[in-house]
Amino acid sequence: MPALPAPTQVTIEHAPWFTHDRLGMFVHWGLYSLAARHEWVMYRENMDVGEYRKYFEHFDPDLYDPREWAAAAKNAGMKYVVLTTKHHDGFALWDSALTEYKATNTPCGRDLLTPYVAALREAGLKVGFYHSVIDWHHPDFTIDGNHAARNNPQWQELNKTRDVARYREYLHGQVRELLSNYGQIDYLFFDFSYPDEATANPDGGTTFRGKGAEDWGSVELMEMIRELQPGIIVNDRLNVPGDFVTPEQYQPAGAMLSGGKEVPWEACQTLNGSWGYDRDNLDYKSAEQLIRMLIDGVSKGGNLLLNVGPTARGEIDPRASAALSGMGEWMRLHGRSIYGSGAAGMAAPQDARFTRRGDRLYLHLFAWPFQFIHLPGLADKVRYAQLLNDASEIAMMVLDPGQAAGHMTPAGQAPGTLTLKLPVQRPGVAVPVIELFLNPESDAT
Repeated sequence: MPALPAPTQVTIEHAPWFTHDRLGMFVHWGLYSLAARHEWVMYRENMDVGEYRKYFEHFDPDLYDPREWAAAAKNAGMKYVVLTTKHHDGFALWDSALTEYKATNTPCGRDLLTPYVAALREAGLKVGFYHSVIDWHHPDFTIDGNHAARNNPQWQELNKTRDVARYREYLHGQVRELLSNYGQIDYLFFDFSYPDEATANPDGGTTFRGKGAEDWGSVELMEMIRELQPGIIVNDRLNVPGDFVTPEQYQPAGAMLSGGKEVPWEACQTLNGSWGYDRDNLDYKSAEQLIRMLIDGVSKGGNLLLNVGPTARGEIDPRASAALSGMGEWMRLHGRSIYGSGAAGMAAPQDARFTRRGDRLYLHLFAWPFQFIHLPGLADKVRYAQLLNDASEIAMMVLDPGQAAGHMTPAGQAPGTLTLKLPVQRPGVAVPVIELFLNPESDAT
């Protein structure tokens, strides 16, 4: 029989940790956490800067302890955390020298990034920053269809005094602060470019051009980033190539491609459809659904960046904590099917996913079969099989075509099929995993 197909493991050469670790925490937190009804509340409700300022005047996260965030991430099996340093509303979580619109000028009165970075390093987690290139507060960010002031009838007059070049200088300056003042930063997530987007006002009579690499000065910005932090990884939302691509709120059907080649990718997903804290949103995904999303992504060579939106007092709310705990219990038992694993290069049975790490193949069963599962092409490739949650042996057999499986009807499997005999009772874990130890001679890596 021919060797197994080689697994596909697309890595970032200067930061191989990323495609090894596979699971990270996204944190959306800022002034919108007080509104508690979506991080785009300023845009959705057409708030002007003056109306939105009430959140600035009352921002006082007295329960903020990033060591608790780091512990929650670590206990969930996450290896890195990415925090919104500035979202589209323009509010800075650090003591930026370039603006007064920052945490140190609120009742909070302190730089919130310093303890965050320290907590992650203490916990052994990689440090990530999110930074919006959009800014609804800055007086030089020109009004367009993605601006909170897009419905202001005076938008054209307002834009006459706005200079995107001055805003570009401000953007670069803030990124320089973030990458100069907090030591090694491992990950940078920009959000977002829309160069070809023409967005209309509700009256249908106004369209706006989008913004992209030229507006942000993306080429020069990337050069500065690489100079300041040579080991950092940067996403793909500056309208220039980055280190990885970022599907948002959907699961790709397969490997992600750029220029016809597979590239590293990371799906960013929410717990309930909102990135920021949303008090009345009850549409939470179950821990099992989140685990399946993680498995599905890794089986296609991708990562999962799972978001939490802490409350305005700085805590991860109980619903999010419960989801993270459920993921953590599964990851405690099954982490080796995720860390360092990737696409197996072969099709899995129905309602299942394969991941592979070296000479081990992991079969994740989304549906529990009755007694037998058949794996075509693996008859002489596997030397041992076990349930991963408790390391209990799984019996293996190779049936001749038409041979009965025990007292069952003929299996009717193709030559070269490996048949596993499973216990009738499904293991008490969210997604059972069978660990298959491959024969050395079949391991095509």
